[in-house]
Amino acid sequence: MKGPLRKMRAFCILAAERDCYRFVAPPADPAKPFYNGRFAAGPRMQPVDTTIAGPDAPQAVRAEDAPQDGLPPGPRGLAFLALALGVGMSSLDTAIANTALPAMAAQLHASPADSVWIVNAYQLAMVATLLPIAALGETIGYRRVYVAGMALFTAASLACALSWSLPMLIVARLFQGLGASAIMGVNTALLRAIYPAKLQGRGFGNNALVVAVGFALGPSLASLILAAASWEWLFGVNVLPGVVAFFLARKVLPASRRASHRIDGVAGLYNVAAFGMAILALGDAAHRVGIRTLLPEALIALAFFMLLLRRQKGHPAPLLPVDLFRLPMFSLSTVTAICTFAAQALAFVALPFYFESALGRSPIETGFLMTPWPVMVGVMAPLAGRLSDRYTSGALGGIGLLILSAGLVALMRMPDAPTALDIGWRMAVCGVGFGFFQAPNVKAIMSSAPPQRSGSASGIVATARLTGQATGAALVAFCLTVSSARGSWYALGLAATFAFLASVASFSRMAVSRPAH
Repeated sequence: MKGPLRKMRAFCILAAERDCYRFVAPPADPAKPFYNGRFAAGPRMQPVDTTIAGPDAPQAVRAEDAPQDGLPPGPRGLAFLALALGVGMSSLDTAIANTALPAMAAQLHASPADSVWIVNAYQLAMVATLLPIAALGETIGYRRVYVAGMALFTAASLACALSWSLPMLIVARLFQGLGASAIMGVNTALLRAIYPAKLQGRGFGNNALVVAVGFALGPSLASLILAAASWEWLFGVNVLPGVVAFFLARKVLPASRRASHRIDGVAGLYNVAAFGMAILALGDAAHRVGIRTLLPEALIALAFFMLLLRRQKGHPAPLLPVDLFRLPMFSLSTVTAICTFAAQALAFVALPFYFESALGRSPIETGFLMTPWPVMVGVMAPLAGRLSDRYTSGALGGIGLLILSAGLVALMRMPDAPTALDIGWRMAVCGVGFGFFQAPNVKAIMSSAPPQRSGSASGIVATARLTGQATGAALVAFCLTVSSARGSWYALGLAATFAFLASVASFSRMAVSRPAH
């Protein structure tokens, strides 16, 4: 019997040595990447502590080999650069197109009413597709969606630069908006995957800085390009950075674990129709179109929203995330965002009319007078992001929005012939308040959502911003139709009201406890 016993003992030793290594699957949290040195998710061999005896004893993974919370510092910087290039170009493109719209209309021999579709096509494509694209990111991976969006945005920018007519430019802008929707829809979810939990406020602050720089450079860059070249170069400047961002994103962005549910294509079509018709109805209402046009648009939008809610009832991850809106922190943060971006749009659209029509400033002077706001957002956003890692988002956002409301009231009370300094310090106060709100609010939205719903939460971040901006722009148009002389002043009053309501919503979050996920 000694021979068989020796063989059995040797076999057990070999088996024990073999079992000291086992495959460890990627983390269950799709928002936390499993970094294996190649910026991708996947299994790898890990040593296992087998000192605990017994056949049912659990095998513990060593602490240093546990799934990482975010990326290491070096890869994190490269991944953020890939995101910053895409987000920065999207923000810059929006600001450039708005500033250069009259010049493009003149060179294309288009009427002002027709040329507005250069901007509208881009915004409609973004608003209508953000939520379906964000949901797609949950099922096929955020990196894939971002890389595809970067490729489409770059190709569409080239098509815009090569357009020879207004219809072709509008079609190209539509596809450019789809690409921007893919970039913005999963951007926040990727930030959540890149940064550790304790540094996510800093990551959102850095992202807000990139957006602010894009908006700050937009008017000045548009003026410089139009002074030296034709309008085509407004879009041509995107091509080279877009190519760099595409290849960089493919290499350095982390892969996320795919969700088990499947995306509902029919619900996606309902979402596109509902949001598209809602934005059209909002714009037409602001311009006081006839009831024969406005009523069918509003009814169609309402019908598709009802179909969407009915279609996604019982779905584990609904396209319009009604499950997330049941979370008080998520709902209040979304309301805060919509009201704040409505205030921002009311001011940004109304003030150029006031500067140029009432004060007689040139477009270039107007661009520089608008600059203190985004510059101060860029200064304050990283600071607010760092503070949000230590203090509550409700308090930080509420304080910032009170400052924004005070700055807007100060703009309403400017003297009849204000100097550049009179305008500049008021714009800077508004920028300080707005910058103090942005990063903490994004962190509140993302951290209140379960990790497996990061894609939908990221889509709501962008949808809330665009919905607020579209509402603000429509209200400016309404104010100007009511009174061309006092319309800008009325719009600033509405902006101050929205900012104050947003501060109330923000402070109310201090009474809401965030659920643990």
